Amino acid sequence: MNAVRLLSPTTPVHATIPLASSKSESNRALILDALTGFQCDLQNLSTARDTQTMIRLLKSPESTADVLDAGTTMRFLTAYFAVSGQQKTMTGTPRMCERPIGILVDALRTLGADITYLKNDGYPPLQLNGFEASGQNQLSIRGDVSSQYISALLMIAPHLPQGLTLTLTGPIGSRPYIEMTMAQMTYFGADVQADWEQRTITVVAKPYTPKPYQIESDWSGASYWYSVVALSGDEQTEIELLGLKPQSLQGDSAIVTIMRSMGVDSVFTDRGVTLTKRPAERSLTWDFTDCPDLAQTVAVCAAVNGVALTLTGIESLKIKETDRVLALQTELRKIGAELVEVEPNHRYEVRPLANPGSLPVPVIATYDDHRMAMAFAPVAMQREIVIEEPGVVAKSYPSFWDDMARVVPVEPIDEAASHRA
Repeated sequence: MNAVRLLSPTTPVHATIPLASSKSESNRALILDALTGFQCDLQNLSTARDTQTMIRLLKSPESTADVLDAGTTMRFLTAYFAVSGQQKTMTGTPRMCERPIGILVDALRTLGADITYLKNDGYPPLQLNGFEASGQNQLSIRGDVSSQYISALLMIAPHLPQGLTLTLTGPIGSRPYIEMTMAQMTYFGADVQADWEQRTITVVAKPYTPKPYQIESDWSGASYWYSVVALSGDEQTEIELLGLKPQSLQGDSAIVTIMRSMGVDSVFTDRGVTLTKRPAERSLTWDFTDCPDLAQTVAVCAAVNGVALTLTGIESLKIKETDRVLALQTELRKIGAELVEVEPNHRYEVRPLANPGSLPVPVIATYDDHRMAMAFAPVAMQREIVIEEPGVVAKSYPSFWDDMARVVPVEPIDEAASHRA
């Protein structure tokens, strides 16, 4: 199967979705568990490919750690393997080897890691050659490139002889993900304190305490169902999402507030959250600095529903699984809209095309990016759409198409076979 066709629903939509568990929480919990010597009882771990890759590599005796396309896994494991003195070659897909890691490597070298680049400076593949603590316990690191660098350093900090104080320079992106890391570290016994005014985070040298931990459902995955409800033409549409909490560690829980403006009400229960329709606003301005993974979903939803959307804080999308800004600009045109850069590398607007005409059934390219596939799938609530390479969802939400089939017809397409015929 190399494409799926999604058709609009023919009956009222009432569905209960057993969401995938959080990849972000799972990946952090796995590193913290490893730093306790694998003594924790982790429950409801994500089945996402990124997390399963992390699980496999953490205990693999092999000298090469191939993270595939998992950016979080690359960054977290590089820090973990470095501080634990393991000899590892870190590599991944060709795209993974185009994603920068120099800021993290420079920080780890300052702390005492022996790391060499095997091809291009600043990028994987890397060779980890051991660790000898330098005695350095203060670092400055940019806050606007990737919060994963910061989280990777924070999680290993209790194992450094003198702990660590991080000073964050420039704007701080994805702060909720840093706070998620700190909260999980604290749960496992770390002494970690942030002074956001002084832009410092201090971690005391202190071993983690093994404890059981339950992973929450994934708010990033929930965002696609918010879009499904927002794009539904049936006022009676109702979707229940299981396993979500109103007080979440996940920054992408911001989707509750964003989608209220886009026409979705959220009611929390002891099972999760129930989504229903409400009147939508005609315009929305949102800074995605703290929740960049929501930008594609919200942009597509706004384009289809005719909401005038202004986006800021999406600069980091250019170094994700693909250049997500460029991918959105290309694919939105297929559904009658465009993403316009109105202030270079800062402010963007979703606008309807001047002359969309009679557009054909959109065939959406996914660029090896799970979020491109899932962000465009809810368009089916209003029109037929084809999504290429649907298997990319395995990265974070392997059951996504099975769950989508609860609300719209989903038909596999073998495009190669159709071309041969």
